[in-house]
Amino acid sequence: MSTEASGRSPRKRWLTARRIVQTGVLIAFAALVVASGWGLFGLVQGGDDPVPTPSDMPLYGTLSSSHLLGLDLLDPYAVLQITAASKSFSFDWLLFALPILVLYAAVRGRAFCGWVCPVNLLLEGVDWLRGKLGLKVAERTVPRHAKLGIALAVIVASAVTSVPVFEAFSPISAVNKGILLGSVAGLWVLVAIVVLELFWSHRVWCRALCPLGGFYEAVGRLGFLNVRIDPKACIHCNACKEACLADPEILDPILLEQAMYVSAGDCMVCGKCVDSCPAKALSIEPGLDHYRARPRRSR
Repeated sequence: MSTEASGRSPRKRWLTARRIVQTGVLIAFAALVVASGWGLFGLVQGGDDPVPTPSDMPLYGTLSSSHLLGLDLLDPYAVLQITAASKSFSFDWLLFALPILVLYAAVRGRAFCGWVCPVNLLLEGVDWLRGKLGLKVAERTVPRHAKLGIALAVIVASAVTSVPVFEAFSPISAVNKGILLGSVAGLWVLVAIVVLELFWSHRVWCRALCPLGGFYEAVGRLGFLNVRIDPKACIHCNACKEACLADPEILDPILLEQAMYVSAGDCMVCGKCVDSCPAKALSIEPGLDHYRARPRRSR
């Protein structure tokens, strides 16, 4: 029985919060570039009067490399690619990547995917469009852990080619860097992903193919924020599995009462399962005791 079948409307609290964060990140990067007198999409606006460089602003850069309040920040996965490609290592790279790595490891690795990544925001729009068009696609076509192997393969390929491979075709670049810098890197990959999502498989990129998602899955089990279930309240309607952006199977342990918390590194703590639950049996809570297994209750 789904949420609709139960006659109750899903809550939107976590969805609203995510939309604020997702759009806020894009606006924050773009607004400060415009405020400095520059244009978006690589264009320059204004006349001959001197304008400050965007790098002088409190926030400047992209999701791969940015400058925030005097602190240089680097995407940890980009650092791994650069290290492999250059066959060298700089302590500064580690220093600049560490705050990002610690942040997402503390919250939950794939929180980046659910709350920040512009591709996920776009693909949620694709989900809506597919529904409006009445298109049906396969729920799972590629194993979700495939992205772990793809993430490793990208590092190896970066070492072999001496090029940070994912940075060259990243669809995240097509959105984030495209808006800010006019970069077309990853544009055709982004188009291909949208086509695949519309006509072939539901969320195949985010669930199974994205190497950055694979990287964050690898550190995802360390997070302090976790989806928790109240087994007494659960009515086993599967509305949460229908809503899950990561992969429905990560909810099986809590629905089968084998655990109290979702422990899979795939979880984005996006809150969509929490919003969709008509019985309010799910919540997002801090804590690490999601590692403790709960024995299955006899029936």
